[in-house]
Amino acid sequence: MSNIRLLTVFITYILLCNHSSGQNNTPQLHTNSIDEVISAMSPEEKVYMVIGNNNNVWRKVQGVGSTWQCERLGITPAILDDGPAGLRMPPQRDGDSHTYYCTAFPTATALAATWNTELVKEVGLAIGNEVLEYGSDVLLAPAVNIQRNPMCGRNFEYYSEDPYLSGYIGSAMVKGVQANGVGATVKHFAANNQETNRKDINEVISQRALRELYLKAFEIIVKEASPWSIMSSYNRINGFYTSENKDLLTTILRNEWNYQGIVMTDWVSGDDAVAQMRAGNDLINPGFPAEYAYYHYNELLSALKDKTLDEDILNRNIHRILSFIKKTPRFNGYIFSSTPNLKAHTQIARNTANETMVLLKNKQETLPLKKTRSIALFGKTSYELITGGTGSGEVNYKHAVSLKEGLKKNKYNLSQSVENLYLTYLDSIRHTDSKNKYVTMNSAEKVITKQFIQKEVSQSDIAIITIGRISGEGEDRNPENYFSLSEIETQLIKNVCDAYHAANKKVIVILNIGGVIETASWKDYPDAILLAWQAGQQGGNAIVDILSGKVTPSGKLPVSFPIAYSDVPSSSFFPGIPQKDPINSFYNEGIYVGYRYYETFNIPTSYEFGYGLSYTNFEYSNIQLDTDTIGNIKVCVTLKNIGRKIGKEIVQLYISAPTTEIDKPLYELKAFAKTTLLKPQESQIVSFLLSAKDLASFQSGISSWVADKGEYILSIGASVKDIRQKVSFHLPSSILVEKVHDVLYPNFSIKDMNSASRKVLKEIPPKRPTKRIPHDFLWHW
Repeated sequence: MSNIRLLTVFITYILLCNHSSGQNNTPQLHTNSIDEVISAMSPEEKVYMVIGNNNNVWRKVQGVGSTWQCERLGITPAILDDGPAGLRMPPQRDGDSHTYYCTAFPTATALAATWNTELVKEVGLAIGNEVLEYGSDVLLAPAVNIQRNPMCGRNFEYYSEDPYLSGYIGSAMVKGVQANGVGATVKHFAANNQETNRKDINEVISQRALRELYLKAFEIIVKEASPWSIMSSYNRINGFYTSENKDLLTTILRNEWNYQGIVMTDWVSGDDAVAQMRAGNDLINPGFPAEYAYYHYNELLSALKDKTLDEDILNRNIHRILSFIKKTPRFNGYIFSSTPNLKAHTQIARNTANETMVLLKNKQETLPLKKTRSIALFGKTSYELITGGTGSGEVNYKHAVSLKEGLKKNKYNLSQSVENLYLTYLDSIRHTDSKNKYVTMNSAEKVITKQFIQKEVSQSDIAIITIGRISGEGEDRNPENYFSLSEIETQLIKNVCDAYHAANKKVIVILNIGGVIETASWKDYPDAILLAWQAGQQGGNAIVDILSGKVTPSGKLPVSFPIAYSDVPSSSFFPGIPQKDPINSFYNEGIYVGYRYYETFNIPTSYEFGYGLSYTNFEYSNIQLDTDTIGNIKVCVTLKNIGRKIGKEIVQLYISAPTTEIDKPLYELKAFAKTTLLKPQESQIVSFLLSAKDLASFQSGISSWVADKGEYILSIGASVKDIRQKVSFHLPSSILVEKVHDVLYPNFSIKDMNSASRKVLKEIPPKRPTKRIPHDFLWHW
């Protein structure tokens, strides 16, 4: 190339740079105020800013979506990735031969079973580091919806049936993630409690149930952890899509809770982009598909031009988005390494998995294993661990440790004939659908004859059976084939137990499951039952750590295990009406979800909320109460390890409030703590601090949180049924703790369950007409 040509190219380059980067005084987000940048935007650029991803920048890196990039104004994209159980990122990148793996941590329900906020924060720190070093800016997690019904396919992504436990475990996750300088996205706001018709279903919920259950975890996280973003849910609440509901997204979220971050939709959510902008849903699913974004682009641009969308509203939303972008690593010039410390994160995953395990049964100290070397390992899931669920909660990890692998690493001898039988079976299943990576997990359990089992009895010291379940986004479970064990599974447990018990040998059942299943009909057969959840890529090692006694189990149930599905208070009207293709889902159980229902209505459970055994025992003593002011109630209790092994205990504080004016559950969790690792005879004082809001219930008629007058009983124990210490105090008169807005009233007449009569009693009439719901939605009324 000649010198003249080189000079011409250089001059042209300089002129272009000057034109695009400030010679014409074009504001730049790095140097000018956000308002100045917004003022310089064209109408088209403003619309791009609220729908994102018009130029697919994110596909050059990775990610499920990104905000819009505008080089002219110095606006960088923010890359968004899924990740409730670890960063969900494709292992391959365009033009790059290297494979990039992430760490699969225990699923959300398993994390909640630790009841350990510091440990969950450590998990968040590790996940956030992978987000940062792999070049993302925002993690689309955690999900904190209430596990209203065991059949929800996405329950494994949610923490608990209790909003207090969900809120504080979720806060710990957000704090950990955001400590890396990347954002967390709390989802799905709100009442995303089913997958059936999730984009159209109308959840009909009383104001009280919304405030006390379905919004409470979000409120706790907003106030405790200040998340960068919140994702509105697909569903409607009381007639309105959540992404189009100003009462939800502005009145409550911003005005009452003082939320400062952005709100984004879920992917392909709602039906009116203008309504979303007005409601305060700042960002519309910044990802695929392109035709959906194009539709909203035209919709918003037309509305802006014909004044059906106030430009000030659009500017307000863009201001929030740009404030959000200015915090991201990419905007601030962070050079990501693509080499997070996966080895260290693997150890965190294992340590965490150890604390998720819940020991449900341990007859005659079957566990930890003693003088056991040879094991007959039954159940196909023993050979292929289920690390987590499907959909947006997946993680692309390098290797998951199965129970078989974990046992062999620890020098246990496994029956070769049993192993060969199952490996051959799994291979045959894979050949039926080689492209489906879940085909073995979703297939039926193998039929094992009594004769085969009998041959194994003499060749092994003990038998272990693993029962597996997997579910995921987009589909709810079925009570017959998910909640209940199949006939093959039940017979396997019974036949193995009969054969081994006849030889005075023991049987252990491992539950590698994402959520609640039926246990009452078969739990008497085995000698020990270990609930291993879906514990991530180190699940096999963690199970063996518990079985061998290297680790004392310390997990406890964040969800109740009912005896039968029919005992679940929402079972008769889940997932909605009509049942095959539901339009409306009526939350007639009101506030009585999970243990609130079982304990108040005296419904027996197979395993209660907060339950979990240990290899040691703990003594609770010396409860003390200090109530100097109603807003500063301090409760202390002493925990002592009176057993023979080291261990941790989860201490739970429940309130039983008076029902002078407002109906109440028998127990409500209001505080919890996990002790340090206590040696035998070692003690620890655990303290709790309660506020006036912790005493209050929501009274719909006056839209207020009210602490009812009367006696308050504070119960501290090892589970909701295993109460060890109690103390009480009297409130001489009712206190209006907080007055809030009268919003989110049901659009249908619904039933409200009442504890006094032990039945559905009080009908709540609708207050306002349905909006944007066709007439045929009302057919059944």
